[in-house]
Amino acid sequence: MPLAPARRRRVLIGSAVVVCLALITTALVYTGVVMPTRMFAAKYDVRGIDVSHHNGTVDWPRVAEQDIDFAWIKATEGSSHVDSRFAANWAESQRAGIATGAYHFMSFESPGADQAHNMIATVPRVTGTLAPVVDLEPYGSFKGDLPPATEVRAILDPLLSTLEEHYGIAPVIYTTPSAYRAYLVDLYPDNPIWFRSVAWPPRVPDGRDWTVWQYSNRDRLDGVGSEDEAYVDMNVLSDDVDLAELTLR
Repeated sequence: MPLAPARRRRVLIGSAVVVCLALITTALVYTGVVMPTRMFAAKYDVRGIDVSHHNGTVDWPRVAEQDIDFAWIKATEGSSHVDSRFAANWAESQRAGIATGAYHFMSFESPGADQAHNMIATVPRVTGTLAPVVDLEPYGSFKGDLPPATEVRAILDPLLSTLEEHYGIAPVIYTTPSAYRAYLVDLYPDNPIWFRSVAWPPRVPDGRDWTVWQYSNRDRLDGVGSEDEAYVDMNVLSDDVDLAELTLR
């Protein structure tokens, strides 16, 4: 039987309210006003950020005043690119007393050994700094068309081994859920995992423990922000890991 006009009206109004609430919630999450993962991340004591030139000029002493314990800074990408803010960020973050490391954004389009040498030529080996990071995530057109695992591992394997040989510590692998499922499941047990999960608490696909969790890509900190990027990525360290375990000796 067809719904009575009054009931049909109530159903339509109820549906409209649900849709509006969903849109509002999505907008609040997107703008960083509401970030469900913040509540879960609050239980972890050691917090950090990751930055690149997109974040502009960082006031590192001001950052250190906000209980930021560590920072990984973009150094290189592919076989030749060097981040324009790396040198300044690298020096100033250490001067501010923040545990500092560098990350390399891995390209799917150049040999792993060449990419490793780009990072080695850019990032000095300094005792007490954090382990190098390889950022493994789809980008550009690869987001909708992931390269085959054999091709990616042919780049990743020499990249990781060359960096480990030079810096004397296993590189951390930063990754997204899709990249982990495609390339890392049940592999690379000696490389700590930095897992991105900005919508809910991290669940690594093969049940492995994460070492660092990027829980937000839309937080705000005094001293960080530019016209191009007002937000900063926020991370926490697992309670089962000491930051000293990730430092060069």
